Amino acid sequence: MDWLKRMNEALEYIEDNLDGEIDYAVIARKACCSVYHFQRIFSYMAEVPLSEYIRRRRLSKAAFDLQNTDMRVIDVALKYSYDSPTSFTRAFQKLHGITPIAAREKGALLRAYPPIAFQVSIKGATAMNYKIEEKEAFRIVGFKLSTTMENDACYQEIPKFWGEIAGTGKIGSLGPMINKEPFGMLGVSVCGEPFADSSTFKFDYYIAAPSDQAAADGMDEFIVPAATWAVFECIGPMPGAVQEMQKRIATEWLPTSGYEYGEAPDIEVYYDEDGSKADTRSEIWIPIVKKSDAK
Repeated sequence: MDWLKRMNEALEYIEDNLDGEIDYAVIARKACCSVYHFQRIFSYMAEVPLSEYIRRRRLSKAAFDLQNTDMRVIDVALKYSYDSPTSFTRAFQKLHGITPIAAREKGALLRAYPPIAFQVSIKGATAMNYKIEEKEAFRIVGFKLSTTMENDACYQEIPKFWGEIAGTGKIGSLGPMINKEPFGMLGVSVCGEPFADSSTFKFDYYIAAPSDQAAADGMDEFIVPAATWAVFECIGPMPGAVQEMQKRIATEWLPTSGYEYGEAPDIEVYYDEDGSKADTRSEIWIPIVKKSDAK
């Protein structure tokens, strides 16, 4: 369970630094994956974004300090990385439902979010159909969104991007360009450096076709590097089916697979135009390396 051990070591680092600077690059190195992959894995496993988890833990500890010490509100705010008493009070009240001053009163009702730890749980024997494939580099052509992990902006911007591309009819222009494997519409997350220096980690997201045709005006192209991929079959309506499979990959398959995340994009392959059908077919491609080959 080396993978789970490293994930929990990353969580211990977060817990030890709630009253100081939390460097996302250090988190990534401890987990032996990129910042991008750690944040994605964390959100699937914990069912809360990493930044929100850190916020909740800091405000939980802040409440304890307010009730059990004589620290001034401004000092508690600074201790847990808030720039001003105003921003701290706003965040504190949003989480706990009362102000920091009110939290000092006897009998004040507060919310506690304990630290989490990851473990493998035994679940129902629901099959996960997958295959391991080695694939040479291939070219994609399509539309690019530059987004960021800061404040989990990507989770709002990417669905909006799909809606905009579909609403303007641009997806229709990609279909005829698909002439290479995998023969489907792609959603490709291209992360930058494996270990970014901050939580403002930026990356590009493509809605694209695997193609050797020339990119039309307004389109971008990208070469997906040669890699070994774990390819998971996904059947069900979008986006729920893909989200559920992503969670199962992170919580059920990856911890016991003997593989680590590789340094290549994450890819979703959509084969059906109508994503609302119960038998909608798609695939999730994650880049992998054997543990013995990992960093």
